[in-house]
Amino acid sequence: MQPKSQVSVTSKDIFRVYSREVFRYPRLFFLVFLGGLGIQVAELIYPLYLRRLFDLLATGKPGTDAINGLILIVGMIAIAKIGGWIARRVQVYSIMNLESRGMANLYSSAFDYLIGHSYHFFISRFSGALVRRVSKFASSFETMVDGVMLQFVPTTIFAIGAVTVLFLRNHTLGIALGAWIIAFVVFQALVARLRHPLRVARARADSKMVGSLSDAIGNQNTITLFSGTKHEHGILQNVVEFWRKATMRSWNADELIWSVQGALMVGINIGLLYGAVIYWNRGLLSIGDFALIQTYLLGLFSQLININREIRRCYDASADAVEMIEILKTPHEIKDQPNARPLTITNCEITFKNIYFSFQDNKPILANFNLVVKGGEKLALVGPSGAGKTTITKLLLRLYDVSKGTIEIDGQDVARTPQDDLRGKISFVPQEPILFHRTLMENIRYSRRDAKDKEVIEAAKKAHCHEFISGLPETYNTRVGERGVKLSGGERQRVAIARAILKDAPILVLDEATSSLDSESESLIQDALQTLMKGKTVIVIAHRLSTIMKMDRIVVVAKGKIVAQGTHDELLKKGGLYQKLWSIQAGGFRDDETMLEKNLNQPEILFETPEEK
Repeated sequence: MQPKSQVSVTSKDIFRVYSREVFRYPRLFFLVFLGGLGIQVAELIYPLYLRRLFDLLATGKPGTDAINGLILIVGMIAIAKIGGWIARRVQVYSIMNLESRGMANLYSSAFDYLIGHSYHFFISRFSGALVRRVSKFASSFETMVDGVMLQFVPTTIFAIGAVTVLFLRNHTLGIALGAWIIAFVVFQALVARLRHPLRVARARADSKMVGSLSDAIGNQNTITLFSGTKHEHGILQNVVEFWRKATMRSWNADELIWSVQGALMVGINIGLLYGAVIYWNRGLLSIGDFALIQTYLLGLFSQLININREIRRCYDASADAVEMIEILKTPHEIKDQPNARPLTITNCEITFKNIYFSFQDNKPILANFNLVVKGGEKLALVGPSGAGKTTITKLLLRLYDVSKGTIEIDGQDVARTPQDDLRGKISFVPQEPILFHRTLMENIRYSRRDAKDKEVIEAAKKAHCHEFISGLPETYNTRVGERGVKLSGGERQRVAIARAILKDAPILVLDEATSSLDSESESLIQDALQTLMKGKTVIVIAHRLSTIMKMDRIVVVAKGKIVAQGTHDELLKKGGLYQKLWSIQAGGFRDDETMLEKNLNQPEILFETPEEK
């Protein structure tokens, strides 16, 4: 099973995703646009009356008529300003509602699609980086909608209006301003395309830095115990330096662009004022026209400067969005088939037929693997590291799909069953259970979320975790910390077993379920497991033979194939590996893989004890 190659994301992909959210609320979109139009109309009207005000001041004489005219002009300016203020309130309240709803939808849709990816997808990536991708995906929507609706569209309206008014006053000056705006926009478009790869590189460097931080912080205890602070600091410094260089390349490009744009603005300002002086000298422009031109230029420059900032922010946002959209465009490895039907349990027999599975084409983990687990049978899987024991259970749970062959439950192909329905029929207790940073009540109830409190407590009693929970200050309302770090390994394991007991599924899979328990806890849990196993089909992976000696059948797996099987007593009578392993454990030796290789160095030896990682 080779990792999927990285998908490509274009600007059209980003536009399509975000525009879909915008147009989901057409009324809000219309109000945002209407508000922006009102603001720009007010900004265009104001300089026209300012021009009349200056002309009247320059040509009129103090008196009643002049005062009345000036007051009327001031009144019209006031109306324009108040209208602009109202339009801005409409725009701001509308866009806040639009963006908050769109961001909420994006958070939900990104989570829904992300969580649907396979087990293989998640073990290949940093969880912290994935969380950041989701967060940046939603915040990028806000940035880009702000840029388009609050800057790009309003500036376009203002620029067209300013050119039109100036053209009506003087064709030459209007054409000059229009040509300059076109040249400015073309320059922006060209440099934006050249600058985008630098933005993407910076975003990737940022995600890499966050992933490195997440990895180190998540393993703080390991760093401390192995005196690795300086080592980790060195690793982080390299990642940070890579980010800094990517950031500087992006910022240097921005500063160069700013310099060119500033020169363009200085040039058009001087050019228009020089032209205005020439036409004023010919009697074609008034004093008020100077105020009109300068006001329009100042307003246009202000908006263009803001647009340049927004373009930079939008391209940053676009680069941030790319990483999440890559995930959204990556097909799910494990999918429900269109004709998938719920699993019907009758006898609960599990059949592995001619299974072939590999992560790399030339290194199969399972090859032509066949196994039948009878309904109600308690079966144990043992074998060396990398033999495929845990892979067998993961294929049963469809955490991976088989490359060839079929896995059936009561004659039904699990690949043709909805994933949630399949996993609802299986209780799984892993070697290292991970808990939510929620209460103990919520963690146990997670396997059956409609269970009542008394049912949760009863399951906890059967798993022998009620005792330690009752001793906690907040008992079942105690939060267990991220990944359950506030509990010991044995306590986490017992909570996981309580969760399985509460679920009461017809199939039970235990992957080293007692590995984290001390001898006393294990003896307590064995009775609970025996009760839990009654009436169920059970698959157990364990290297402690005391855990599996009462199983109906023990299957020894090596190199993806079954090499021996039988009951505990039958395998002991056969001698060889199993008998030697039992002798080692019974003698008090640690079932260590390296020791086995040294002490059981015989051609027929195929069994080693630690579980594959």
